[in-house]
Amino acid sequence: MPFNDFLTLASIGLAILLITPLLGGYIHRVMEGERVFLSPVLRPVERVVYRVCGIDATAEMSWKGYTVAVLVMAAVAIVAGYAVFRIQDILPLNPGHVGPMSPDLSFNTSVSFETNTNWQNYSGETGVSYLTQAGVLAVRNFTSAATGLAVAIALIRGLTRRSAKTLGNYWVDLTRGILYILLPISIVGALILVWQGVPQTWNGPQTVTTLQGVQQTISLGPVASQEWIKDLGNNGGGFFNANSAHPFESPTGLTNWLEIVALLMCSFSLTFTFGRYAGNRRQGWTIFGAMAAILIVGAVVAMHSEAAGNPLFPAGIDQALGNMEGKETRFGSAVGGLFAAATTGTSTGAINAWHDSFQPIAGLVPLFNMELGEISPGGIGAGIYGMLVIGAILAVFIAGLMVGRTPEFLGKKVESYEIKMAMITALVLGASILGFTALATALPEGLAGPLNKGPHGFSEILYAFSSQTGNNGSAFAGLTGNTPFYNITGAFAMLIGRYGMIVPILALAGSMAAKRRVAPSLGTFPTTGILWSVLLIGVVVIVGALTFFPALSLGPIVEQLLQNAGKVF
Repeated sequence: MPFNDFLTLASIGLAILLITPLLGGYIHRVMEGERVFLSPVLRPVERVVYRVCGIDATAEMSWKGYTVAVLVMAAVAIVAGYAVFRIQDILPLNPGHVGPMSPDLSFNTSVSFETNTNWQNYSGETGVSYLTQAGVLAVRNFTSAATGLAVAIALIRGLTRRSAKTLGNYWVDLTRGILYILLPISIVGALILVWQGVPQTWNGPQTVTTLQGVQQTISLGPVASQEWIKDLGNNGGGFFNANSAHPFESPTGLTNWLEIVALLMCSFSLTFTFGRYAGNRRQGWTIFGAMAAILIVGAVVAMHSEAAGNPLFPAGIDQALGNMEGKETRFGSAVGGLFAAATTGTSTGAINAWHDSFQPIAGLVPLFNMELGEISPGGIGAGIYGMLVIGAILAVFIAGLMVGRTPEFLGKKVESYEIKMAMITALVLGASILGFTALATALPEGLAGPLNKGPHGFSEILYAFSSQTGNNGSAFAGLTGNTPFYNITGAFAMLIGRYGMIVPILALAGSMAAKRRVAPSLGTFPTTGILWSVLLIGVVVIVGALTFFPALSLGPIVEQLLQNAGKVF
């Protein structure tokens, strides 16, 4: 790996390390209603929102009430989004004269943006109008991210409160997450992107004459305002089909660096927030360390594989610059691998290089990141609640088996009900990903999608359902997804991946909130320090490997072995 690319990785790591305690502490104060530096400006706005919407900010919800609120919000948003997609051709702010989406594509897209997936079976600049981009998609980028944050805070309250019957108020958590956290950071980020050359305009597409004398239509639009929240909120849906590989979404090396930091900052900061709620910052830093270790290993593997190039090419052609197929020259091959690891380590789905063109082992990294449940560090909120349930709860259960006593986490006993909810959360991913992949490989409608044969074509299908179930949204780019089969199955995969985890997680949170704390004893397994981090990593990786290794063996692993033998697809 080139030294400059290593410095890029190190500088991003240093930035996240500095941001985590600052933003994490701020999130804790905001979500608990404490005064922050934006309170004089935003507190009156917050009160107006509650008054207009009829929200009693002092009334908290049980886990069932919280769950119902999340599901009602999702159902209303999905239906409303579907309606807009179907009639966008007759709505205003449509200078490109974009037509309506088909019923199956409208269903897929509306579900996609509400579940924080942002899977796009349409071309961003030609598939939706400016009104749809700004009024539906950009708004969903805020609300879906804030929902993930709210659920994470509800779980953390459930784990840290003493004998409580409530988890907070979803509508208050949603409002505060948007007003105090996502919106201010996004405004500053969007202004930086405009400074760097990202468009922010309501003007329609412009026709220009190229140096070769050819007429070319250049799409514009309100890009910067959607771009930053796309990354900050771990959404990933690009204004343009090329996503962050497009020069109007990420024109410079600085914007590329900033976008990687943006997609990591909230998820890592929530580990510090967790430590503040737990009253022990070491709890948060331990989770941070486990997440960071998994992410760094994957990033280094992907960067090294892409920087080394394709060994089947003659020496000197590919080895000097690395595997540049599907990469942007302004970023380079290794940074393409870094972005891929970061965007799938989170549930962002943004891309600055085409994963379909990666070397097989480099393509394995984003696949495995998503199949771990995207908890390294995962999406905003989704990462920390996934790690706490799939990692921590299962890890203390295993530790309890080793010492022969009821497992405990943060002084509360983890009993059969909590283990059942944790196992449902863990099994949802595998059931959806492998189930829909098996269906697609068995039906003619599914087999018509991949553009490649052999293991690479299988990887394209596996990647699609891993991305959609994991609410990631990135694509291998070799799958024809805009068909009734893939639109409908993909939409259900996204719903299962989002709400099939949120419901049991909130049920677990409600159960843990009602428990009393017990005093630690000699048999209590410590949940801080290196040993606990190693156990967390081991549980997460082993659960992921046992579930998905057979499928990965049929895809990128066998493709790498065949490439080593001189056969490509």
